[in-house]
Amino acid sequence: MATRPSPGRASGRRARDSLLAASFLAPAFAVFAVFAYYPLYRLVYLSLYRPNRNTFIGGSDEWIGGSNIIDSLTSSTFLRSLAVTAKFAVLTVPMGIILGVLLAVAADRKLRGIRIFQTIFSSTVASSVAVASVVFFTLLQPEAGLWRNVSWLSIKQPGSALVAISTTAVWQNAGLTFVIVLAALQALPSEVREAAELDGYGPVRRFFRITVPLISPALLFLAVVLVIHALQAYAQFEILKPTNDAQPLLYKIADPEGVETISSRAVYSLGLFVVSLIVSIAQFGLLERRVHYGE
Repeated sequence: MATRPSPGRASGRRARDSLLAASFLAPAFAVFAVFAYYPLYRLVYLSLYRPNRNTFIGGSDEWIGGSNIIDSLTSSTFLRSLAVTAKFAVLTVPMGIILGVLLAVAADRKLRGIRIFQTIFSSTVASSVAVASVVFFTLLQPEAGLWRNVSWLSIKQPGSALVAISTTAVWQNAGLTFVIVLAALQALPSEVREAAELDGYGPVRRFFRITVPLISPALLFLAVVLVIHALQAYAQFEILKPTNDAQPLLYKIADPEGVETISSRAVYSLGLFVVSLIVSIAQFGLLERRVHYGE
């Protein structure tokens, strides 16, 4: 007859399991603490205190309180840079997704040589943002670029600099969208398409009524990720060096001449973090209800 383990042995086993689980989680928690939690704490601290260079020899940081946060978030520099960031996201995310989806649909064919086109369309994923920006800089350079005569793609004109830089992000966003959407399309069961064809659905109607709902989880993922990338865009602007009216928020934070004090930079960083968080939550709230998750 089997005997039940004593309460003491059971509690000891649970304690060992908890200790083992904690030992596995400790390295990950340490990484988050050093590279995520502590920097966030420092941002909040620097937003409320003005650092004193003599802190280590007896000085103390100066309390500036919420007035610094209000002044920084209502400054013309912050509002203008935030508007540029929003425009950049609007210009790059929808166009990159649409272009990538069209390329994926076109490449989702069983044709000879189609893999060559699939490799070409997905090649942008293998290129870093810095490399892509350098390539586009050679094209858009005002003095010797191949596209220097295209006025609406000039990186030195106030009205066209943001559009010119957006082409770099659209090019890369389309490649990432192509890879993910093509994988989603190839994972669809062939019976679904065959059933739609038997029901008399044409290609366009089948795409919007059948295909789009089935790949909607991939589209939601792309929308969230690409918007976050747009809000955190920096390398394109650092390499292409646009005019002042086309510099996003992260560029202003990193630019030594963009923001006067480190406390203001901290407030700008917190503002960017909060905006990214709100936008991500809003995307999930508005779009997830339209996402079809298969059983």
